[in-house]
Amino acid sequence: MLKTKSGLPKHCTHVTDRHGKHRVRFRRRGVSQYLTGTPWSEEFMHQYAAALERETSQCVGVGANLKTIPGSFSALCVAFYNSAEFAALKASTQAMQRGVLERFRRDHGHRKLADLKRIHLTAIVGSMRETPAAANNLVKVLRKILEFAVAQEMIATNPARQLSGCRRAASGSSVVYFIAIGH
Repeated sequence: MLKTKSGLPKHCTHVTDRHGKHRVRFRRRGVSQYLTGTPWSEEFMHQYAAALERETSQCVGVGANLKTIPGSFSALCVAFYNSAEFAALKASTQAMQRGVLERFRRDHGHRKLADLKRIHLTAIVGSMRETPAAANNLVKVLRKILEFAVAQEMIATNPARQLSGCRRAASGSSVVYFIAIGH
């Protein structure tokens, strides 16, 4: 068991409540509780172990929270982050893909994967015409994660498979073309 500078177990601190009573508080990842008894005593350590157990039982998964809806894009992101495929990527690639996905997830994570169509993705990417590089990165990452969803049998087909991103006009022009390849 690790001791902190205060002499208490890890994740515990001395606090004085509003009545002037000195207490020991356990705080970690959403679990906050006061522990009674003398620090390091048997009773105290049982409470500490129970608090740690509560904390680990609340950890749903990387990128998950308690509001993640099964079958949603957010649930797909959680599954992808916990996959061997994502773990095999370089740290810089993971960071880039996680950034792109988290921005997309913030706006569209609550939506059901089964309802996702190419026309929706075309509209989303088309709305990003002011930032074509970001749109192209999104298309690239969506293709990959939706291919993962097909492999995990979360959806039947990949709606981003034939989706193309934005292309800038040649010779430094500021015109942006949106390209979508249909069947």
